[in-house]
Amino acid sequence: MPAAWRGVGRGGGAAAPAFLPPLLLLLLLRGVAGGSYRPVVIVHGLFDSPSDFRHLRAFINESHPGTEVTVLDLFDRGASLRPLWVQVEGFRRALAPIMANAADGIHLLGYSQGGLICRALLATMPDHNVHSFISLAAPQMGQYGDPHHRELYLNSSDFLALLNDERVHPNASDWKRNLLRIQSLVLIGGPDDGVITPWQSSLFGFYDANETVREMSAQAVYLQDTFGLKTLAARGALGGCAVPGVGHTAWHSHRPVYERCIRPWLT
Repeated sequence: MPAAWRGVGRGGGAAAPAFLPPLLLLLLLRGVAGGSYRPVVIVHGLFDSPSDFRHLRAFINESHPGTEVTVLDLFDRGASLRPLWVQVEGFRRALAPIMANAADGIHLLGYSQGGLICRALLATMPDHNVHSFISLAAPQMGQYGDPHHRELYLNSSDFLALLNDERVHPNASDWKRNLLRIQSLVLIGGPDDGVITPWQSSLFGFYDANETVREMSAQAVYLQDTFGLKTLAARGALGGCAVPGVGHTAWHSHRPVYERCIRPWLT
């Protein structure tokens, strides 16, 4: 794992990293000295709605008073089953005016399916001003099944394979450049998620053809830097947490996860 990552124990304790990367340290100092925080925008997951994020909103308001927190109220509940590119377009329209009113940029948090939607937003918005992208329990490398249907996936996926630049498309260079506008990518997941399979998909790990999980640094998309992961890691912009003891629907209401894994990036 990158040095900026940490773990949160079942009892709420943390195994802190040996040091904070310079970028994060500067951000923390800015938050303390400046007394103001960037707006936070949240994109919900499958079958969710904004009301499901009341705990996370409360955590942010308590720790960072005055922060503007918006849970985008689109494609709620059953509507979250609509095609992902349709959702991306709807969320893009909702996000644009928020970004336009945030001169210093915003933080974007995507939970579960919302994490994939957020990554598509970042890739397809050349003028976005997202500072930190926090991917909370999102299947960034997909769900179980792909190891034995690789060719089918590459030939038929019109969403994830395009985002990962595993399927040739004319926008790949632009999408990579757009994603790399972010200052930080924060990946959060854990072994007791119970939904994301394998759970390491939340951290860009996935099965190989023998169903052995390979971590992010062993993935072709990382090694070939197809969409920018390796670049982000090289500049110290990749961080996150592997957290045991948290089920999939509890990530956004789990206070220790917020304190250890999310709060430090919301400056």
